[in-house]
Amino acid sequence: MSITVFGSVNLDLTVSVEQMPEPGVTSHATGFLKGLGGKGANQAVAATRLAKEPVRFVAAIGADAFGDSLKASLEGLGVDTRDLVTMPEHDSGIALIHVDASSQNTITVVGGANMAWPAEGPDACCFDKCKVALFQLETPQDTTVAAMRKARAAGATVILDPAPIASCGMDALLAEADIITPNETEAAGLSGTKPANLKEAREVARSLCARGPRTVIVKLGSKGLAYASKDGQGGVIEPFKVKAIDTVAAGDSFNGALAVALSEGMPLEAALRFASAAGALATTKKGASEAVPDRSAVDGLISNA
Repeated sequence: MSITVFGSVNLDLTVSVEQMPEPGVTSHATGFLKGLGGKGANQAVAATRLAKEPVRFVAAIGADAFGDSLKASLEGLGVDTRDLVTMPEHDSGIALIHVDASSQNTITVVGGANMAWPAEGPDACCFDKCKVALFQLETPQDTTVAAMRKARAAGATVILDPAPIASCGMDALLAEADIITPNETEAAGLSGTKPANLKEAREVARSLCARGPRTVIVKLGSKGLAYASKDGQGGVIEPFKVKAIDTVAAGDSFNGALAVALSEGMPLEAALRFASAAGALATTKKGASEAVPDRSAVDGLISNA
């Protein structure tokens, strides 16, 4: 199995609103969705949908009805759940999501079982025969670092999506990552500089390479992305033109697609175009895992660009 994802799985409760509610204000929603979410789950679903083989997902759920529902949803989408662990003393994770009329979102996560991992992390056998391992930050930092080390020891390329960005402890995570994929807000949290355009994003990417990662990819949403590597590679990927209605799944679709592309041996620039196309298509549908595109849609967007 070429790809292993370690991360979070949540029940997503998503409401659509005309504008984000102000503190102290009660407002009516224009829509509601309930479904599978969590950065780890979304990325595992994205990779599964785009890959030519199953993707292994290492995550934790609670011993509750939500946990049963989340496991069933993952299995229904073809994700390999052999390493899904039940934490009997914890509730399953939940995410409360607001999406406004301009497709921007705010997300509040109740970590639950996702945050109950022991410091030593999952068993090393989870990364057996793994070419690419994908991580995010909705699990405890020490657990995530331990898991990244086990993945690297197994010979995997380690991708870190540094989201949600932490206020401290990032150096230990960056030291274990081969590739990181921050958006502009996360790049600002890591570097102290929020890039406003692709030129600035490339400079930030170069500066972050010095802190450990072999390659840094800074995503600017509808403006495209910039990347830099320690071996001197670097450049920009212009955005794919789509009509965005919901950005919730964009970043997770990008990361899942990147893992697939690299596991298949695509050169970096081609892998980034593939991932960018997947992220762009995810904005054309509402929801999290529901919005992840399939392989034919991604290949079609690239071919017609």
